[in-house]
Amino acid sequence: MLFSYLIYYHIWTNHFYRQCQLKMKNQTTVYILFLNGLSDLPSLQLPLFLVFLLIYLMTLSGNLIIFFLIIIDSHLHTPMYFFLGTLAYLDMSNSSVTVPRMLFDLLTHKRVISVSACRTQIYFFIFFITSEVSLLSVMSCDRYIAICRPLHYMQIMSWKVCVWLLSLISFFVHNALLHTVFLSKITFCRSNALQNFFCDLPQFLQISCSDTFINMLLIFLSVTLFGVGPLGVTFYPYFPIISTVLKIPSNQVRSKTFSTCSSHLTVVFIFYSTAFFNYFRSYENDHYAEDKVTSVFYAVLTPVLNPLIYSLRNQELKSSLKRVLQRLLKKTEQKNYNR
Repeated sequence: MLFSYLIYYHIWTNHFYRQCQLKMKNQTTVYILFLNGLSDLPSLQLPLFLVFLLIYLMTLSGNLIIFFLIIIDSHLHTPMYFFLGTLAYLDMSNSSVTVPRMLFDLLTHKRVISVSACRTQIYFFIFFITSEVSLLSVMSCDRYIAICRPLHYMQIMSWKVCVWLLSLISFFVHNALLHTVFLSKITFCRSNALQNFFCDLPQFLQISCSDTFINMLLIFLSVTLFGVGPLGVTFYPYFPIISTVLKIPSNQVRSKTFSTCSSHLTVVFIFYSTAFFNYFRSYENDHYAEDKVTSVFYAVLTPVLNPLIYSLRNQELKSSLKRVLQRLLKKTEQKNYNR
């Protein structure tokens, strides 16, 4: 409750600060925005392009491998891998919303985007981010049932339940759409330089010359409902999971489970801490460098870390990859032999 009041107070103070700024600005409406980008140094543009191109290719390749392995291999048709495949799809989609535009700007140095295109990018980014947050909480509950109630796992996590849980993600379309509808009423005046490498909601509101109180209130409600709530659901199952793992007699199994849990919690912590910092920082101070760093973490690095944490370290997925490669090799050899 105290956390909610502090955030609400933060919204009010930002609102009055913004109103004071509006009185001092030229009211000429503009329709083109300029993305500030990651760096203004010309010598860094090509190295940054190559680094983030490599990260993007790793994100796509890692998640694509996981996604297709889960579809092809019948051994992986279980609830856990059903959710992992969905996470891989969301990671690819989330990364594709922001990174290609960033790579284009690094290569061409244009950094120009229309207001309507900016709103569209915000819509898809909010949808995929909130969907992934919800999925992470569902996956934590799935691991809790698998570890703490293994005998009832298949009864509780039936395919009907899995599909029903996944269908809840469609609810987040309404959250993203609601933000986009209210963003359509926002206008821009003299300040049209967006201090980020993509259109993120806080920076988009910061340069507006309209009253953004409703938008900030929506951010508060969304983060409370789709951020704090799933955060609690994500972390709470790990208390009984850790208690159960400590009772496992095998040191090897116990250390392996702890390694997976700690990696998962580390990625979730990085994602939430950087997102909360970006969405609830004060407008009175210029934190442009910090904004870019935190945005890179939750918009670019998290999608490439997830395959490493959740899947590529998984022994069943490694075995599945070997089976698929051996199958393809045999088919290739058979075709060559028939020729």
